[in-house]
Amino acid sequence: MDEQLCYAYAVLGSPSAALKRTTLADVRGVAHAPVTLVHSGAVAAAVSAVPRNEFSEAALKVNLEDLRWLEATARAHNLVIESLTEHTTVLPLRLATVYVDEHRVREMLREHESDFTTLLDRLTDHMEWGVKVYAEVPRQAPPAPSSAGGPADETDPGRAYLRSRRHQRQAREDVWRLAEEAVQRTEYQARGLAVQHTRHRPQQGGLAQVPGENVANDAYLVPRRLADEFRNRMLHAADGLQGVRVEVTGPWAPYSFTAPLTLDEQQEGARQR
Repeated sequence: MDEQLCYAYAVLGSPSAALKRTTLADVRGVAHAPVTLVHSGAVAAAVSAVPRNEFSEAALKVNLEDLRWLEATARAHNLVIESLTEHTTVLPLRLATVYVDEHRVREMLREHESDFTTLLDRLTDHMEWGVKVYAEVPRQAPPAPSSAGGPADETDPGRAYLRSRRHQRQAREDVWRLAEEAVQRTEYQARGLAVQHTRHRPQQGGLAQVPGENVANDAYLVPRRLADEFRNRMLHAADGLQGVRVEVTGPWAPYSFTAPLTLDEQQEGARQR
């Protein structure tokens, strides 16, 4: 037992035996370990055993910088949460939430049971949807319109370059203005459907693996019964706005709406003891 730690994926309402059989029987979590439930009062946590040499505090400092390890761990972590979400409301825990043993997990559940049950009640029958707005900015300026100065430009590369840059800058400003309008449209269309909204930092660099520049990266908490209408509204929010695209993802577990579920201090203490 000293060679293993307890990896926690999510908190959920204390489920029935039927849920355990149907949901967790074939699920494999981080390090390909079977997933079980630790109960305490009205709540439970989905957990699995993980090797100490990979998940101790010192090991995590190294492994979380290893992109291949991080990707595999995140994929397994999310798979467990998605499997549970198909059957019940869950409060996702942060990636690499590790405790010394199941006893520490029960202590955590007992200490925060009231907060957990309140949050579970609020999130029941709600799902998270992601809405991203992209500006597809032209990489090169379109040909400048002819003018009285056109012939001179043909013999003056500097002047032609400046004109091209001006048109490129104008094209970029136009697309960004339309993208901002699309953001306002998504916010307006979400009214009466989403019960909560949060804005994340736009994705850039390696995180933005799709065409265009991410202008807005939002998450909405939406009742299940309104999901189809919400998705349809978002997909049409950029209609008529040239060079702007709205991408809708989900439904997801409510990752963005479990702010009270930080537990950072408890997690750190559990690793130290």
